[in-house]
Amino acid sequence: MQPTSGAGLPCMLMRGGTSKGAYFLADDLPADPGERDALMLRVMGSPDPRQIDGVGGAHPLTSKVAVVGASPDPGADVDYLFLQVGVGAATVSAAQNCGNILAGVGPFAVERGLVAAGADRTRVRVRMLNSGSLATADFATPGGAVRYDGGTAISGVPGTAAAILLDFAGTEGATCGALLPTGNVRDLVDGVEATCLDNGMPVVVADARDLGATGYETTAELAADARLAARVQALRIAAGRLMGLGDVRDAPVPKTTLIAPPRHGGAISTRTFIPVRPHESIGVLGAVTVATALLLPGAVGHDLAELPSPGEPLGIEHPSGRLEVQVELAGGQLPPRVRRSRLVRTARKLFDGRVFPRPAG
Repeated sequence: MQPTSGAGLPCMLMRGGTSKGAYFLADDLPADPGERDALMLRVMGSPDPRQIDGVGGAHPLTSKVAVVGASPDPGADVDYLFLQVGVGAATVSAAQNCGNILAGVGPFAVERGLVAAGADRTRVRVRMLNSGSLATADFATPGGAVRYDGGTAISGVPGTAAAILLDFAGTEGATCGALLPTGNVRDLVDGVEATCLDNGMPVVVADARDLGATGYETTAELAADARLAARVQALRIAAGRLMGLGDVRDAPVPKTTLIAPPRHGGAISTRTFIPVRPHESIGVLGAVTVATALLLPGAVGHDLAELPSPGEPLGIEHPSGRLEVQVELAGGQLPPRVRRSRLVRTARKLFDGRVFPRPAG
């Protein structure tokens, strides 16, 4: 039943990776998707560029929702639905996963009693409903309680926190149905050489120089470049059709990542757009997908990358620092099969209580 604004709604606000979102139990939300989405708009304060009448942070990275519940799938412990809530637009999209918000799902499941905590560590198998993929979160629970403090630093987040190990399976073709949805390692898209890939996130990878950029710009410099924004939008619209996603002009995917040779000891330098607003870093599954492209001979980025030894993580440089990603491919075929993808994130509980959505109407 949809709650009234006076009754409030149980909610936990969490930082997951480099994102922030509102986490809800599925049983606390309306079962009807339309009613649920309308409620989330009111909770977050959308549509409003400031989200002044809700708990959203006036940015796509802080206007996110996780809906979590016990999973009927014997291979999973919990189900996780990610919702991207528009800021200035009244939109709620379930068209993509979010690996950053995923980092908080395991701890949230323990906090809400969906999963019993281990005496020292806990592993939570998460079915990502947006794609049907499976992720396993492994994190510290000394004495049966989630530990949030620790010594792990991730780029884009001040301070340190406890490490959360994320292991992904079945992410290839999660949205598009194939790792290489166009059937090609490289395509000419809107006059630009690009690799269209989906290893958990549909991404268009292009050389920054081909769009008149360097790949080393600050986020502010990218945001001020209206010509580049228009070029990115034209590229992703054309790529969306080739990737089987239809008309994506108002959709959050595919993402676009512009690449350049690394400058800070990583494998590649990246600048990502969501969908045309510059990302302060790079999304988890976006980084996994870009790392996968670097491993494919002939793909855009393969010849620009400084690849580590086999089995070592790839450092994906971004405006806020670097994200280390491990991707294992099964060789001997094209397209290759993805064996697994792994990385480390952190999360932190920020607030636990009741949120009061603005009245309907």
